[in-house]
Amino acid sequence: MKGLLIFIFISIVCAACSITGTGGEPPRAHSEQNGADKPDTRQSDAKNGSVTVYTARHYEADSVLFEAFTERTGIEVIEIKGTAEELVARMKREGERTDADLFFTVDGGVLNFAKRENVLQPLRSDTLDNQVPARWRDPDYYWTGVATRARVIVYAKDRVKPEELSTYESLTDEKWKGRVLIRSYSNLYNQSMLASFIALNGEEKAEQWARGIANNFARAPEGGDRDQAKAIADGIGDVAIMNTYYVGQLAASKDPEEVRTAESLGVFFPNQETTGTHINISGIGLARYSHNPDNALKLVEYLTGKEGQTLLAKESFEFPVNEAAEVTEPLKSWGSFKAQRLDFSVMEKYREKAVAIFKRAGWA
Repeated sequence: MKGLLIFIFISIVCAACSITGTGGEPPRAHSEQNGADKPDTRQSDAKNGSVTVYTARHYEADSVLFEAFTERTGIEVIEIKGTAEELVARMKREGERTDADLFFTVDGGVLNFAKRENVLQPLRSDTLDNQVPARWRDPDYYWTGVATRARVIVYAKDRVKPEELSTYESLTDEKWKGRVLIRSYSNLYNQSMLASFIALNGEEKAEQWARGIANNFARAPEGGDRDQAKAIADGIGDVAIMNTYYVGQLAASKDPEEVRTAESLGVFFPNQETTGTHINISGIGLARYSHNPDNALKLVEYLTGKEGQTLLAKESFEFPVNEAAEVTEPLKSWGSFKAQRLDFSVMEKYREKAVAIFKRAGWA
C-alpha cells in the first residue's frame, strides 16, 4: 500500500512538471524582424487595444492620423514599414503567425496584387459603404480607398499659359520639344499612368505617346516629383507630369525656397474633354490572418470618416475619398475635375507591358 501511494505521488508531480515546466510551454508564434524571431505579442496587443498596420506609405501625415485615432479611441496603432512587395511577401511567409491587421499602400495595381496573393480578406460595414463611394473600393471588398492622387501637368506660370495645355497627348507636339520634365520609367506612378493609357487607348497609341514624350524631354528623367517642380523653377523645363500633392507639400514647406517654387507653378488637369485626368489610389485592406479585426475596422472607419478624411487632406494634400470631408488650400483652389474611370486592377494587368514600352521608347 505504501509503495502504491509513493507511485501515485510521483505521477502527480511529474504531470504537474509537464504542464508548468519549461519543456511544456505552448509554442510561440514568430515574425521576421531584421532576420530574428520575436515572441508572440498578439494576445497582449488585443488586451491593450492595439492594431498593427503593415504600411508601404512612409508619410508623416499617416502618423498624425494614427495619433489622432489613438487619442480618440485609446487604441494604439503599431506601424511596420517596408515596400509593398516586402510586406506582401512577409505576410505570406508569416501566415497565421503574422502581426499584421491591416495592409496600407499606394497604387491600385499593388492593392490588386495583394488581393491576388491571398494576404487579404474582405472587410465590409455599412459605415464604410456610406463613407466611401463604390468607385473607390474593391468590388469584392478586399480593400477600400483612403485617398486619391491625380497625375497632372504642372507648368511655369511665367512661361506657359494654361490655354496652351489640353491633354497628355498634346505634350508630344513639336512646340514642347526640350521643355518636358518627368521622372524615370522605373517609378510606379509612371508605370501605372502608362498602364491606364494602354487600357484606354491600346498599346500602339500608348507607345506613340511614350516615344513622343521622350522626344520632348528637357533632360533625361531623374529625381522625384519634387525635383521636376524645382527644375521648372530653375528654368530647365517648362512643364512636368507629376502628382498634385507634391505641389501642396512644397507650398506648405518651412523652406522659403520651396514655397517660392510652389508659387511659380500652375496646376492643369489634362484630358477634361476626353478620358479624364489619370488618378491613382491609396488604399487599405484587412490582413487575412488579422487577430484584431474589430480594432482594424475601427481604424479603417476612422480613416475614411469625415474627421479622418479632413485631417488627411490637410496633412498630405491628397484628395479625400469621402465627399463629406472638408478641404483647404491648395486643394480648394484646384477645384473639381474629371478623372479617369477605370478598374484599378488594370494598373497591375498592364504594368509589364508599360515597362516594355518605356524601354523601347528610350526612357531612362
